[in-house]
Amino acid sequence: MGMFSWKFKDAKPGDVVAPDERLGWLRTTGIGLQHIVAMFGATFLVPLITGFPPTTTLFFSAISTMIFLLITRNKVPSYLGSSFAFISPVIAASSNSMGAALFGIVCTGVLLAIVGLIVMWAGTNWINKLMPPVATGVIVALIGFNLAPVAYSNFMAQPLLAVITFLVIVLIQALSKGILGRLAILIGVVVGYVVATFTGELNVGAVLWSESIPALNALPAAEQTASAAIGLAGWVGLPTFHTPIVDFSVLLMFLPVVLVLMAENIGHVKSVATMTGRNLDKQMGKALLADGIGTTLAGMGGGSGTTTYAENIGVMAATKVYSTAAYWIAGLGALLLALCPKFGVIIQMIPSGVLGGVCIILYGMIGMLGVRIWVENKVDFSNNVNMVTGAVPLVMAIAGFAITIGGLQIDGEVVTELPILAFFADSMFSPLIHTGIIIGPIALASVMALILYHGMCALNRLRGIELPKPVQHKKVKEGQDATALEEE
Repeated sequence: MGMFSWKFKDAKPGDVVAPDERLGWLRTTGIGLQHIVAMFGATFLVPLITGFPPTTTLFFSAISTMIFLLITRNKVPSYLGSSFAFISPVIAASSNSMGAALFGIVCTGVLLAIVGLIVMWAGTNWINKLMPPVATGVIVALIGFNLAPVAYSNFMAQPLLAVITFLVIVLIQALSKGILGRLAILIGVVVGYVVATFTGELNVGAVLWSESIPALNALPAAEQTASAAIGLAGWVGLPTFHTPIVDFSVLLMFLPVVLVLMAENIGHVKSVATMTGRNLDKQMGKALLADGIGTTLAGMGGGSGTTTYAENIGVMAATKVYSTAAYWIAGLGALLLALCPKFGVIIQMIPSGVLGGVCIILYGMIGMLGVRIWVENKVDFSNNVNMVTGAVPLVMAIAGFAITIGGLQIDGEVVTELPILAFFADSMFSPLIHTGIIIGPIALASVMALILYHGMCALNRLRGIELPKPVQHKKVKEGQDATALEEE
């Protein structure tokens, strides 16, 4: 059977629809639209926070999803949306230029694709040894907690809007179950947006700053309103593309993102395997390769880096429809939205207060996902190695520890700190020497987590002390039912 030959299944509510099956095309389209709604709340927040064009990110999100489905040959149902792991390094790198941030995204994507090729050849055991659950958990957690100042800044910019948005999300999550509860963030943003429309607090300045509508910038200041921006935007058009600028000084800020993307993709494939009752171990390398290619393309054109989305796993859990045909519908639908400038302008004008109300929840949830990894893998914190590995990087990330190696600026003049750096100042390494190598809080804390864990383990082995082996995720055998696995 061909890759695009899904078997039709006349399923009743509650019946499982496998990845290689589909419902009627009308019902499949309905499921695909649910996937768009589920991913949308998180996908457009990343470019809004980092200052990237939202429709460009949505464009590459759609393209990356379809590439993922092609490379995995429609065996792994997944949507690739914006990764929150990129927010902190992108914000830091953008102080140099947007092109420098895109260069970091491109390099991250290339490295992830290389990791995917290695996994296809050697399997995932080496990843499990490099990144035990205690290290994986703290790296995921510190990404969320490091972003707390960003949430605070947006929240305080428009406190009333932030509080309204925050309360709506909390109430929906507390009172609703199923698909409505999973859409709490999106609904909160919509309510906050409506309130901002009536109070005149829509962010027209973001549209003016992007210069995406030249006619709007040409109007007198009094006429540069939200309604004018929406009216002047076209219905159909390509998103705004940007190209990367080579800047090696930002690379170390992006390296930990690769570790997070590895953990997210492998975790996603394992979750889908459990839900569908299929062994997808052979797809892990392909998933990493596909996400790496998608992230690279996004960085080449001005989009945010991508990752597999847990939000869409929620849709599958609620509907029990795992058909990859629905994800093709979602990808094509997202692509059509990305080609509508009027839609992009509406998204661009989401106020800072609304983002603040969302991010205070979202960043905290990212941090708690790291804690969840510890809980699910039964990490023993009575062991000093695990305790130190989990504690120190969190403090470093929250405090904002950072190092700049190389370039040093004194009274506006860039000089070199060390004689060895001065020796290379006129060589091919001059960009690193003159601009400096920036090691941001997330990079520094992530590397510290790995150094602490493996270093302390090595010392314990020298003393003859063996650590308990970390709990491994249960594997699904071919044809084994997922519910039976959960009952074991």
